[in-house]
Amino acid sequence: MSDWSLIEQVTLGVMAVAWLYQLYFYLRYILAAVRRTGKRNGTDRTDEEGQLPGVSVIVCAKNEEMNLRDYLQALLTQDYPLYEVIVVNDGSVDDTRTYLEYWIKRYQNLRMTFVPVGAKVASTKKLAITLGAKAAKYDYLLLTDADCRPESTHWIREMMSGFGCTDRTDNTGCPDIVLGFGAYFVKPGLLNRMIQFDTMLSGLQYLGSAITGRPYMGVGRNLAYSKQLFFAHGGFEGLMESKAGDDDLFVNREATRTNTAVVCTRDSLTWSVPKTSLIDWLHQKRRHLSVAPKYKFGTKLRLLVEPLTRGLLYAALITLVVVYCKLSIVNSQLSIINLPLLIALGAMLVRWIWQCVLLNIAAYRWGAQMTFLLIPLWEILLPLITLFTMLIEPFRPKQKRW
Repeated sequence: MSDWSLIEQVTLGVMAVAWLYQLYFYLRYILAAVRRTGKRNGTDRTDEEGQLPGVSVIVCAKNEEMNLRDYLQALLTQDYPLYEVIVVNDGSVDDTRTYLEYWIKRYQNLRMTFVPVGAKVASTKKLAITLGAKAAKYDYLLLTDADCRPESTHWIREMMSGFGCTDRTDNTGCPDIVLGFGAYFVKPGLLNRMIQFDTMLSGLQYLGSAITGRPYMGVGRNLAYSKQLFFAHGGFEGLMESKAGDDDLFVNREATRTNTAVVCTRDSLTWSVPKTSLIDWLHQKRRHLSVAPKYKFGTKLRLLVEPLTRGLLYAALITLVVVYCKLSIVNSQLSIINLPLLIALGAMLVRWIWQCVLLNIAAYRWGAQMTFLLIPLWEILLPLITLFTMLIEPFRPKQKRW
């Protein structure tokens, strides 16, 4: 070690700290979520008469006729005894209303309401969810999107099992919020591979964080909560000025270690249509990131540490490679053995192995897809994309978005 330069010693020290945090992150949060992917948690909660509680599935639809044609029947034919599907028509100009009226005559559990034309709110989707919740006749609300398809006919039953009384940190009472996972359909192409990795890692992170007692977000493609919680806390009061955040901001405000459960088995998944162009995906990414500054301070701090330590790992590796090349040039020959660089490469290899193992288990159980050789590429690109979208956000023209 005495032969190592000061920059090599400092770089390896920084890398060691970052590597240890990454190990902690994967073992504490990602592993906790992966363990849940293979088993059904909670119990079927029954009411005083021994029946499963009713649930209202709320779907917001803005010009979603084609998606409703593809996926609505999967919601209407669920294996659950007491539920309704409420589609909130948010000012659609296609044939959404006509299509829904046709199926309302054939399914007694399908209902429709609408957002008044010209509603003066920043987020008509939050208004749509609120109107759907007010129209709901059952005590539990299960949210998904019009472009989502449940994994199976047991989707509602699986998600409702999270409201059972055995999935609580302190075993007191029953949850008011159930977080699920919303996956994207597997499609050919590198963009879809990047979307799969990004969705998988962020999903395992927020699910694992909730399992370990620190819930901070959910996704509107697969999220449930009690109607009592929603209205007792004013619904989206204080959040209506944000165009996005109907799911994660609400969960970030209301979720606690004692009122939140996680269900992430295969049957509990929903599958959504992914973006097929980079520009469209960047717009979606930007919309999701726009609400992050409104998270609680502790949440923002925890979310910052993981990509920061990830970046430090790659920066340290690059630094050691540069030092090695510089020394080789000075000495006019390539050194066969450069211990600092070998240690760094070994550390990165070990980390890549545990990533492949954990992500592969989750992907296999969920029916998703991982490209292991491209993980380092996605890890470098995604933080840069995030930084890019956050930097250009203040310069974007203000547009009214759903």
